[in-house]
Amino acid sequence: MKIATWNVNSIRTRKQQVRDWLSQQDVDILCVQETKVTDEEFPKDYFEETGYKCYFYGQKSYNGVAILSRSSLECLYGFSGVIPGENSSILDKQRRLMAAKIGEIIIVNVYVPNGNSVDSEKYHYKLNWLANLRRYLEVLKEKHGDKIIMCGDFNIAPEDIDIYNPQGKENHIMASEKERKALKRILDLGFIDIFRKFRKEGNNFTWWDYRQNGFVRNRGWRIDHIYVTSALEEEVLDCHIDIYPRKLEKPSDHAPVICNL
Repeated sequence: MKIATWNVNSIRTRKQQVRDWLSQQDVDILCVQETKVTDEEFPKDYFEETGYKCYFYGQKSYNGVAILSRSSLECLYGFSGVIPGENSSILDKQRRLMAAKIGEIIIVNVYVPNGNSVDSEKYHYKLNWLANLRRYLEVLKEKHGDKIIMCGDFNIAPEDIDIYNPQGKENHIMASEKERKALKRILDLGFIDIFRKFRKEGNNFTWWDYRQNGFVRNRGWRIDHIYVTSALEEEVLDCHIDIYPRKLEKPSDHAPVICNL
């Protein structure tokens, strides 16, 4: 089974690129972030024409997550789908989280808030969101077992090796100590950065700023990740980043990450 994650930065703008890429890569399940479209306007028919079932959780102009799958999935939407309550409902005003079950495996698709700048209101919202994601995963494991694949745009570079130039980035959004610690607390639930199992070298990035020829100069960050629980580690055959779509005309600023099980 081939599972991938990709922040497409508007599913309607990039729908042809996504459909072509799915065909070329023979992907079974694609987790998509930043769809920027309401559920009513998601291009469902466009993808179903090629055999992909569409599950989506979106909002107008911002955020939004979706899963495209060749197989039927049982989905849970938002924090409220797993940990009901007022706090979850407030967080779910931003559509950033969904999960799907296929056999014994749970796939969690996340679009972590960017945070804007260190110590800003949006930064503290991000830390709170991550703390709630940890609780969400705890409950998910209790209810559905420990075979979990978590993937998406985390807006965090876990280590300095994940940034083209880490100098001075300790107080930079996506690399600050508090963000990295929040991510580590999540991974301490038993998740493995499966990309790093297969590729330990630097200069492997998933996001490049549109400005200042970021991609051409390879001034990138690795902020899109696939994490698997230890129960699935030995089933993973490979994990890699596909930078080809970033070379296209009018691309997303992110590249997809692919995991083979």
